[in-house]
Amino acid sequence: MTEEPGTEARRRQLAGSLERVRERIRRATEAAGRDSEPALIVVTKFHPASDVRLLAELGVRDVGENRDQEAAAKAAELKELPLAWHFIGQLQTNKAKSVVRYADAVHSVDRASLVSALGKAVAASGRSRVLDCLVQVNLDPQAAPGRGGALPGEVSGLSDLLAGTEGLRLAGVMAVAPLGEDPAEAFARLASIAEQMQRRHPGADMVSAGMTQDLEQAVAAGATHLRIGTDVLGTRPRVR
Repeated sequence: MTEEPGTEARRRQLAGSLERVRERIRRATEAAGRDSEPALIVVTKFHPASDVRLLAELGVRDVGENRDQEAAAKAAELKELPLAWHFIGQLQTNKAKSVVRYADAVHSVDRASLVSALGKAVAASGRSRVLDCLVQVNLDPQAAPGRGGALPGEVSGLSDLLAGTEGLRLAGVMAVAPLGEDPAEAFARLASIAEQMQRRHPGADMVSAGMTQDLEQAVAAGATHLRIGTDVLGTRPRVR
């Protein structure tokens, strides 16, 4: 297959930025005294499927998307690649049927109605594997309504509901550090919530936390998965 003009230059660009991010993760892991590095989820929203294909060639296996329409199209175009698709954006219940067709994990489960919708969608889809689901935790009680995330006091009940829903697997927790707060303090609270969840549900060991600006603090707090976009792919293209 003939490559588009500029493909090799873009491959080199992505290889360089990917190596820089991986080096940051290596240094952060060493500084935290951890034995193993967290997994890197490259957030590819607004970037073309051609970039995702190049990332796969460079060894990336986990990609994150936050808009169903875009994610579904990319997953369909790249279905032959060995990729795990992580849905990380706010999810409306009416999009559950679409998301379960391609997603390996949903990081943004924050309410009972969404658990129900995902469970029904998985049952209707006939997919042979369970859907990993993470409870999104709102670490900012002052956040405006609609920002997403279950309050810390809601996590236990939501976790039990997820764990008891056929076709879904309670995988762990996800959060974003609130703006204006020390990420280290926010992620320490998330680590405590994750520990409580794991005592009740030992298999729920994923902690999805940390982005470009705070990955070091997330690694120090025990994150198992980091969500990095701009530092790998560059500035997002304008959305028309």
